[in-house]
Amino acid sequence: MNLEIKNPVAKLFFYVILILWGISVLYPLLWTLLDALKDNEQFFRNAPWALPDFPLIWENFSYVWNKYHFDTYFMNSLIITAGSTGLGLILSAMTAYVLARYKFRGSGALFLLYISSMMIPFVLALIPLFFLLNSMDLINTKIGLIFVYASSVLAFGIFVLVGFFKSLPKELEEAAIVDGASYYGTFFRVMLPLSQPGLITIAIVNILNIWNEYIVGTILINDPSQYTLPVEIGVMQAEMQYRTEWGPLFAALMITIVPVLIIYIFFQRQIASGITAGAVK
Repeated sequence: MNLEIKNPVAKLFFYVILILWGISVLYPLLWTLLDALKDNEQFFRNAPWALPDFPLIWENFSYVWNKYHFDTYFMNSLIITAGSTGLGLILSAMTAYVLARYKFRGSGALFLLYISSMMIPFVLALIPLFFLLNSMDLINTKIGLIFVYASSVLAFGIFVLVGFFKSLPKELEEAAIVDGASYYGTFFRVMLPLSQPGLITIAIVNILNIWNEYIVGTILINDPSQYTLPVEIGVMQAEMQYRTEWGPLFAALMITIVPVLIIYIFFQRQIASGITAGAVK
């Protein structure tokens, strides 16, 4: 639905608000990039928001990538984000399908239980989670973080996908069963592909959240070789009180920001349309 503003004054006001909003969003990113191209002398000689001197210090990116082993942390974040997103998707899709298509005693209460868990801050479960993972020897492991992150995104996935599965006609399931498909075949071959818009939306939102997650990774990971990117950046920032390297620190921030920024730019329409379609139903 297109919203057209005919009043010239209202249209001008609307554009001014959008421009100011765009500047407030883009300026921190631009400032981070410019500071990533400076050396320490420029930070102390000029104001922090001043433009960098030429030639630009592009070596800050290679320095932080090699000196601080950001290739290892980048791969850790990639594995954990991909694993937890995939596991969370399949679990939330299977749960949402059952809640949406099969009515049984307590199904409504179970759905409300899942949704109500979204109101509880996840950090409140960190202490019992730590002891649970410790008893399973999953502390300082990628698989432990994958299980924790996948469980943390279940409620949101179920909330979105229940609306998608309810909107699909039952005749599709009946036709698949008549053709000899089992319940698993009906779900994986018919219903799951049809819910692709919702799956894409959930995947993108989960990737953005898990990639940038810091608190859980700090609590459950103490082995430096298993650090994710946000955890390592926190370690770098703590070390700044002993060794000042502002350029590499901002370069590390840019390395962390760019992947999620690219994902959001290319899939922002899917995020909005997917959430809206699931919520409307």
